Amino acid sequence: MQQDVGKEMMLFMTAMWPINRSITGEGIRTTLGMIQQKLPALQLIEVPSGSKVLDWIVPDEWEIEEAYLEDPAGVRIADMAVNNLHVMGYSESVDAHLNLNDLQAHLYSLPDQPNAIPYVTSYYKRNWGFCIADTVRKQLCDGLYKARIKATHKKGSLTIGELVIPGSTQEEIFISTYCCHPSMANNELSGPCLATFLAAWIMQLPTPRYTYRFVFIPEMIGSAAYLELNRGHLTAHVVAAFNLTCVGDERAWSFLPSRLGNTYADEVAKHVLQHVADSYTAYSYTDRGSDESMYAAPGIDLPIVSVMRTKYGVYPEYHTSLDTLGDVVTAKGISQSLEAHIKIVQLLEADGKPYSLVLGEPQLGKRGLYPMTSVKGSTLVVKDMLNLLAYADGNHSLLDIANLCRKPFWVFLPIIEQLKQHNLIRIDS
Repeated sequence: MQQDVGKEMMLFMTAMWPINRSITGEGIRTTLGMIQQKLPALQLIEVPSGSKVLDWIVPDEWEIEEAYLEDPAGVRIADMAVNNLHVMGYSESVDAHLNLNDLQAHLYSLPDQPNAIPYVTSYYKRNWGFCIADTVRKQLCDGLYKARIKATHKKGSLTIGELVIPGSTQEEIFISTYCCHPSMANNELSGPCLATFLAAWIMQLPTPRYTYRFVFIPEMIGSAAYLELNRGHLTAHVVAAFNLTCVGDERAWSFLPSRLGNTYADEVAKHVLQHVADSYTAYSYTDRGSDESMYAAPGIDLPIVSVMRTKYGVYPEYHTSLDTLGDVVTAKGISQSLEAHIKIVQLLEADGKPYSLVLGEPQLGKRGLYPMTSVKGSTLVVKDMLNLLAYADGNHSLLDIANLCRKPFWVFLPIIEQLKQHNLIRIDS
């Protein structure tokens, strides 16, 4: 199962890989259209250019037709048709011949990663540039270089994808991811891919307890825009929130807490990580670097956390052409992240406060739940059941009990069903 879904997720990311995404424009709409094919209920929201969203302004749309840089011999040393990271994101048009000295101000490379093409943007100040491997840059010779970028900045809109899966209550689980980077795997494609497959899994549940709200946005400006439209509703209804990013590799597990680190989302995420990962790195909120900065800002305070594999900014391929499918993101890594987030949802759905319906410890034997012959060790097979009953006082949640017993919550799910069938407990919300 894990192998099959991992392959399917890799195929989905491979299909999205070539798209030149940015924070506005057709690239993000094309990406959302592909997600919409898997999630037909996904709705698109357009926020006009120039709109004030919190303290930000929605920028113009950016469209680019071509971008290349030729050396004095006419050899192309950067071409977005070969790799869309070769052009600085949001570059304005240029059609000029420049000497090497003048060109250097518009070139970007990474001396400490000489074979990588860096990811560089200039969203909020008009500029242009090319990104190349440092090995190439060091071989540049004097002469005239031809810089050609054909791009437009125009009034349009910022596009957000929104999917709401109704539950039996108005309490919501909020799940956000971003799809605004060009061809990078872990930092870009793994998040929206996981969100897509997780949403599809939730939609198969008979009737979820919670309403699940998924949003696919351009990073930062998208979360500001979505909050501008929905922050009243979100602050009133969201009980736990998760930012999905960097979930595709298999090197490590990471946890970024909420701003204060004391929310229900923190406890759920840490419990699942404790039992699905051999170990994980627990970061501080001060290590943040994504949409949680907007969602958890004072006055908004959504209880948002991130369960990641190797955190953004930590793995060496981050924000470079080395962040690829197969090398960084793997079928095993992305499918394990899906399994972990499914367990998060299962805990959210199952959690409640068990309450014993009998006085004292119930006689399990007459109900076929306990060995009728008492011998040394006979209680071991029902120890988890007895421990659950010991804390079924209506004051401890399933999550509390699992933590007290140092067991994963899913151990108790079939036990709860058995006890409910025998009318021994009820679960209070």
